[in-house]
Amino acid sequence: MKFPLAVCAVMIDLDGTLLDTALDLTEAANAMLHEFSLAEYDVDTIRTFIGRGLPNLVQRCLDGQAATAPSHAEALASFRNYYREISGRHATLYPGVVEGLRALRAKDLRLACVTNKASDFTLPLMERSGLAGWFEQVVCGDTLAKSKPDPLPLLHICERFDIAPRQALLIGDSLNDVNAARAAGCPVFCVPYGYNEGRPVQELACDAIVASLEAAAALLVLEERCCETTHQECST
Repeated sequence: MKFPLAVCAVMIDLDGTLLDTALDLTEAANAMLHEFSLAEYDVDTIRTFIGRGLPNLVQRCLDGQAATAPSHAEALASFRNYYREISGRHATLYPGVVEGLRALRAKDLRLACVTNKASDFTLPLMERSGLAGWFEQVVCGDTLAKSKPDPLPLLHICERFDIAPRQALLIGDSLNDVNAARAAGCPVFCVPYGYNEGRPVQELACDAIVASLEAAAALLVLEERCCETTHQECST
């Protein structure tokens, strides 16, 4: 792939790419586990559970637990109650996020956030963290019938932006993101600091590994045809 990469839009994962939410998720998970007298986990272990949505995280917390563990539905309901109260308490923006978003906007690139987190947690969290105003579209884990690694969320964003998948870059932190992008036909960058389910991003078939969103922005330019296809007033 040649750089700078010409695209019309950038789609960005939330947990592990924009925000470090591991402490919030760990606190909620352990509160749920404590409620059912189950073994708790440290934050480094919970980090490996993040990325495929809250139901998957809860299931991984239950795997290998005592036979007295609650059903997945009971555990998920408990987790959601705790997480609703805790979400945003410890979450922090990763270094370079604001600078990167500002640089992407300065290049007239359209922005979307795509996450597997449910909308009732995603939208308040984005408001609390100051992220909401940066994005034209936010696609959550329950927005559509399928979520990442299915390509549907990415294709939905491209359709709404009226662009081809090759004109939309995904920036994420895991195999989940890479698989979704490859299935959709989108280029994909990975950051090395997020939640990769224990698999180094160097092993993933992404187009570039970038240290930050700011570093990603430096590799991008606005595709000339974007002005025509999206009816933007683009800077020259």
